[in-house]
Amino acid sequence: MKKLLLSLIFLIPAFYTGQSQNVKYFPARGEEWETKSPESLGLDRVKLNEVIQFAIANEYSGSRDLRVAILEGFSREPFHQILGPTKKRGGPAGMILKNGYLVAAWGDVKRVDMTFSVTKSYLSTVAGLAVKENLIASVHDPVRDYVWDGKFEGAHNSKITWDHLLTQSSDWSGELWGGYDWADRPPGEGGLDDWKRRTLNQPGTVFEYNDIRVNLLAYSLLQVWRKPLPMILKEKIMDPIGASSTWRWFGYENSWTNVDGLNMQSVSGGGHSGGGLFISAEDHARFGLLFLNQGKWDDKQLIDPLWIEMATRPSLANASYGYMWWLNDKDGSRHIEGVPESVYYAAGFGGNFIVIDPENDLVVVTRWLEPSKIGEMMTLVLGALK
Repeated sequence: MKKLLLSLIFLIPAFYTGQSQNVKYFPARGEEWETKSPESLGLDRVKLNEVIQFAIANEYSGSRDLRVAILEGFSREPFHQILGPTKKRGGPAGMILKNGYLVAAWGDVKRVDMTFSVTKSYLSTVAGLAVKENLIASVHDPVRDYVWDGKFEGAHNSKITWDHLLTQSSDWSGELWGGYDWADRPPGEGGLDDWKRRTLNQPGTVFEYNDIRVNLLAYSLLQVWRKPLPMILKEKIMDPIGASSTWRWFGYENSWTNVDGLNMQSVSGGGHSGGGLFISAEDHARFGLLFLNQGKWDDKQLIDPLWIEMATRPSLANASYGYMWWLNDKDGSRHIEGVPESVYYAAGFGGNFIVIDPENDLVVVTRWLEPSKIGEMMTLVLGALK
């Protein structure tokens, strides 16, 4: 297996010389990504190769049968079950872009795999598009003003805004698609009665990673768009950036709802119970390059730069978290020493990452890396800069 992985590695030949380093490149749909030698873009070839070897040597330790990995990873959750599709994964894979050009790749970057909570950063983007089109007037509006079917009723839930859902600080209480908020990643202490009867936190004050509430955001955005969210993502982002036709975004077998007389599936924000985004490393890289270029692809402004600034701003409840992007803020618990504070990234179960480094004009996509190793890997990437 290691020989197979090594055979898929490439670094661009040293004799290649290209254009000015500050020129960004945007690959057209279906074309092979344009490559440049590491040297032509200010990267050390030997050190870059060490990054690749590190990624391969530190493969995620969980089962390649992701159904098994999911059930083992969330075994402590009461009533947890797989409700959406899963897929056995491939081996380590990734890409490193500098100024948009490909300087290194490893593994099968065209393989479609589950990507778990990296999906959340795509979901956040769909929310940003709703704001851009004024379907949501302000992220500080109560969601009850847009979704009035009872999910945001009551003294607590009625206070929840879009901002609270996007920063995972709503402490929404309730049930969605057969799952209960208190059963998702429960505290280390207590039991069912304690979790059910807990004191609710004021919205916006306490961060809690919770997929039930993320799925609630997806459901709420479906009510606003009134079209399946994969259609919105495809039409407004993935097609314009030339993504392949291979990616899919799934919900659960029971997450269907009636919208204007049509049965639509409300998608999930991750693969915690199956579903979520199934996608290749190459399509992730296109998405990452769009964010690196402040939402502009070639000459088309697809995402408002102000939204990207908002999405990557430390939230009040967690300095390491914005609108479903992880941040390298110096005051956050996830700060990586030696890595620019401007770095932000999407992260998912099993070691799936899209890392954006605006200061150094880098995008790093890595799949199936042991999650605790991402900081060390990024330190190695930055160490390859001359």
